[in-house]
Amino acid sequence: MRIVFMGTPDFAVPCLDALIKDGNEIAGVFTQPDKPKGRRAVLTPPPVKERALQDNIRVYQPATLKNGEAFALLQELAPEMIVVVAYGKILPKEILDLPEKGCINVHASLLPEYRGAAPIQQAVLDGKKVTGVTAMYMDVGLDTGDMLMKTELDIGENETAEELHDRLSQAGAELIVKVVHAAEKGELQREKQDESKASYVGMLTKEMSKIDFSETAQQVHNKVRGLYSWPGASAAVSGKKVKIHSTRLAKGSGTPGQVLSLKPLIVACGEGAVEIKELQPEGKKRMDASSFINGLHISSPDEIVFS
Repeated sequence: MRIVFMGTPDFAVPCLDALIKDGNEIAGVFTQPDKPKGRRAVLTPPPVKERALQDNIRVYQPATLKNGEAFALLQELAPEMIVVVAYGKILPKEILDLPEKGCINVHASLLPEYRGAAPIQQAVLDGKKVTGVTAMYMDVGLDTGDMLMKTELDIGENETAEELHDRLSQAGAELIVKVVHAAEKGELQREKQDESKASYVGMLTKEMSKIDFSETAQQVHNKVRGLYSWPGASAAVSGKKVKIHSTRLAKGSGTPGQVLSLKPLIVACGEGAVEIKELQPEGKKRMDASSFINGLHISSPDEIVFS
């Protein structure tokens, strides 16, 4: 099938890769403009652009889709289908209506739950046991179009949002190939989303990072997992900021933030406790909890507290 692909970050790369390897004709790839990264602000192409160039696919990086230029270009490219995966721009109705077989989006949730920007992280933050990817026809709303196919995945007890992201991106790649094959055979079936079950999630912010140890151990553990690796979960130890990279649920009880044990490093929550496995003091490298405690030169749990 002749396809125009629209996507930007790592999550979208497996989908593009799968469509290429499946033998589809990728007429062009639309992605966000290159952006400066790092302390030296080196202009860096999006991951989708890098993948497209490996196969000498034409890449377009319009600053906007609203001035008619992108629409005119798409008319020239004449795709049968447009596939959109984490592109980061709203498609105008004239573009949505252009391809004969529609604009198909791959979204990282089981719609209508978790429409919006951070569905993977929110599923972990909420302690969900199951999530997935949904392929749908796009319309003018935010993730509101008719659903086509879904793939469900179980979420591991200690799985981070980053790990789940990678599994969902692969599931999305397998799903989009199935959708394209069904579209070629005229076998796609629409399913309306149930608006009464819809939920939205906004973008992640650094302000979400602070851990509240008065919450349950499960909630604290979910926060560490859900915000890994950005923006990350953090706490204060004796007034100094510490990033918490990895935790496990543990047995124990006490005042929220109280250290119950040094090795292993177990901290009490509002209900239950968590073992802190890996952390990173401000200005230092990531380390295991044992190395952190050794660096503090303390011998009793009473000498520190997490807040």
